[in-house]
Amino acid sequence: MRHKMIPCLALLLLTACNPETAMNQERAAAEADVAQGGRGLAKLNPSPRKAYELVLRLKDAPGDFAVVEGVAQYDVTNEDQCGHIEPATGTAARITSQEPVELRKVADGEYRGTLYVDRMLDEDYYGRGVCKWEFTGAGAMLKATGAEEETRFLTFVDAKPLTEGGAHTLYYPDLVYPKADRVPNFPASGEPDRSNYAADLQDKLFTITLSASEVAP
Repeated sequence: MRHKMIPCLALLLLTACNPETAMNQERAAAEADVAQGGRGLAKLNPSPRKAYELVLRLKDAPGDFAVVEGVAQYDVTNEDQCGHIEPATGTAARITSQEPVELRKVADGEYRGTLYVDRMLDEDYYGRGVCKWEFTGAGAMLKATGAEEETRFLTFVDAKPLTEGGAHTLYYPDLVYPKADRVPNFPASGEPDRSNYAADLQDKLFTITLSASEVAP
């Protein structure tokens, strides 16, 4: 048994001491992380400075929401120069990251949190050039209690209208709160106009409004 272990140990030591092998393993792990919704090799900016207060307001909600989760999305603008090359196609993969924004309840139907438009760190992650990130939007997901079968009330606003101070309001039907019949974990994305719903639902709607304003870091 001892003789069999020595070559294995030598192989492990060789792998650990080979920078190229270690880098390939790191990239493989990063790609697996991306496939699971992680950020892979991308890093957070340790000193973000461009801050906005994200505000979520509810109106005429049919009940309480125990889960109110915010998210900010960031995308690389130059994946052709910096992105990981997919071996099967020879094209650069799109690099994106969604980072949580903690939304705190400050009053009935009102939640606030801080997002940073410079949350991601521009860096050479794949040895092909510096990846340049930009903030592309923010959103939220709400659930009545957090149970798996409950409706997910979803909203998202692109970066430009959000950072320019506009308020984004969507209408949602009371009918699917706290959950939709026969459709567990239903994703309710809302409508920008009340008239998009059937006439018999138009007086049974509530709204989610997202807005943001720049604040000092």
